[in-house]
Amino acid sequence: MEISLKGDKEFDDVPSIKTKALRINLNENIYGTFAEIGAGQETVRQFFRAGGGSGTIAKAMSAYDKDFSDAIYGVESDGRYVTEARLLKMLNHEINLMEKRLPRDKHPNKLFFSFANTVATIDFAKKYKGHGWVGIRYQIDADDPTYNEISLHLRFKENDARLQQETLGILGTNLIYGAFYKYKEPKKLLRYLYDHLDQDQLEIDTINFSGPVFKNVDNRLMSLQLVKNGMTDAVMFAPDGNNVLPARILYKKNILALRGSFRPVTKVNIDMFQKSYDMFIKENKVDVNKTQVVFEITLSNLRAEGEINEQDFMDRAKLLCSLGHTVLISNFQEYYRLVEYFSQYTKLRMGLAMGVNNLVDIFDEKYYRHLSGGILEAFGKLFFKDLRVYLYPMQDEHGELTTSENLKVHPRMKELYKFFKYNGKVVDITDYDSNILNVFSRDVLKKIANNENNWETMLPEGVSKLIKEKCLFGYAPQEAVTDIKNN
Repeated sequence: MEISLKGDKEFDDVPSIKTKALRINLNENIYGTFAEIGAGQETVRQFFRAGGGSGTIAKAMSAYDKDFSDAIYGVESDGRYVTEARLLKMLNHEINLMEKRLPRDKHPNKLFFSFANTVATIDFAKKYKGHGWVGIRYQIDADDPTYNEISLHLRFKENDARLQQETLGILGTNLIYGAFYKYKEPKKLLRYLYDHLDQDQLEIDTINFSGPVFKNVDNRLMSLQLVKNGMTDAVMFAPDGNNVLPARILYKKNILALRGSFRPVTKVNIDMFQKSYDMFIKENKVDVNKTQVVFEITLSNLRAEGEINEQDFMDRAKLLCSLGHTVLISNFQEYYRLVEYFSQYTKLRMGLAMGVNNLVDIFDEKYYRHLSGGILEAFGKLFFKDLRVYLYPMQDEHGELTTSENLKVHPRMKELYKFFKYNGKVVDITDYDSNILNVFSRDVLKKIANNENNWETMLPEGVSKLIKEKCLFGYAPQEAVTDIKNN
């Protein structure tokens, strides 16, 4: 039996937090537990205050003491408590208790749920602002034993623990309300998480949906919505194609990043990666066992006529992940913002691999007019980190090569460029494959669109096969093209 989604206009406008909690409480079938660790019982407090909670709240608890928490949910292998693994253990444990303690024959219409969070708020020194995992496992159909689940990771931006607790309570209420009443529109559900909240209060940088009602939801596309909606600056996908928390991948790592459109990924992209990686791991401050390579696509490169082509995004991400790479989608137009982002997670040496055109753009003042210190402020944030740029050469139509030695920047930037060049911040990739310098993604796309031959040879092994199998980037099988012409 599915719950009714019908409601009067009072609930269809942006409802207050009290109204949301009350609507949940007044639904006689919704019934579950609240388990909150680390930031008070701020979510369940909203439901107690709204009234009518006795028919909704089966149990509310906080297992603050670590030993007591371990006794309930088990010990984590890494000894940490604010983790996704901890959240999932909490949800699983509490749902199992619900099923065990409330027999179905006595409660045939109850829609069980378990809400949980494990959170660390800002520390006394205000050095770490805090973060946490929040999730809900729940039913929409009492006759379906399969549960649905939404889990997310958040970072606090406020500088006061009490404010962070209140923010968490609002977010939790929005999540529970959205899970039951907006699950048919997951993109809207995502936006509604910020009802009565502002983006300078918290950041949501990872979210995952699972279960029967979300069987058609692609979590990578939902992650794209986080960036599009301004909920986070960047999201990350592991080589298996699944969402992954950036902090888990980047924390205390040497990071080598490659930015590109990768539309599609070509032999040049892979050569740039391999050659820059070989140089990077030979640096005396780089530990190969702590090195993470990231292929980054900026949101500006995902735009077509002012709008983001989501299918195009999926095509690129799938190809890169299929090659075994980690992908970062960001809203960073400027490189210094990307480096600042990485600097949240590591103080170790970083590297950027790029082509000549990208380096020339870095020295273009138009990108820094919004900064009070202009290009000098940006360069202070970029090159005064422990950072090195690995420059891939460019070959023009006459066969002439452009490297760091002869590239041209604006006359006003010439001395600034020389300063960073001769201080070892910019180094040339010399061991490149000269046979592929004339390969460009735009030419591959044109050949695919025109159904021309030989574009396959411009791509890494296996990529053309995937493009053909999935009909990516507008590819149409020859027989389909022939049928269109005949008709």
